[in-house]
Amino acid sequence: MPRRYRPQKREVVPDARYGNVKLSMFINRMMRGGKKSTARGLIYDAMDIIEARTKKDPVEVYEQALRNVTPAVEVKPRRVGGSTYQVPVEVPADRATSLAMRWILENARKRGGRNMAEKLAGELIDAANGQGNAIKKRDDTHRMAEANRAFAHYRW
Repeated sequence: MPRRYRPQKREVVPDARYGNVKLSMFINRMMRGGKKSTARGLIYDAMDIIEARTKKDPVEVYEQALRNVTPAVEVKPRRVGGSTYQVPVEVPADRATSLAMRWILENARKRGGRNMAEKLAGELIDAANGQGNAIKKRDDTHRMAEANRAFAHYRW
């Protein structure tokens, strides 16, 4: 990342089926090896599974899951006088969303299940209900920030 200037934010095109920008970002993060059509197919299959299981709008469930997993604070290492402190800082909105998406995907991949669409659907439903491993990751992050609140004055 350059030190002198901030690169411009790229405009993300909404996804084809639901017209949702965050879902399009999720598809891009799920993609491996440039296989966007495969990632898109998996996401849409997961959305169909969510709709069948919950009888709710799948985009609504996805948005709720993202809101539940999004962290408010995190710790960043800060070097002060030869020792490194874990300093709690507030997470910017775009980074918070990115972390939430990453955590959901990471935990869906680890999850047991027949295929990736079912794993992802299960993780999204769990996250929307306030449970699951992605929620646990967010809680661990918040707990670590709370434990290191004494070093908050080192914030820069």
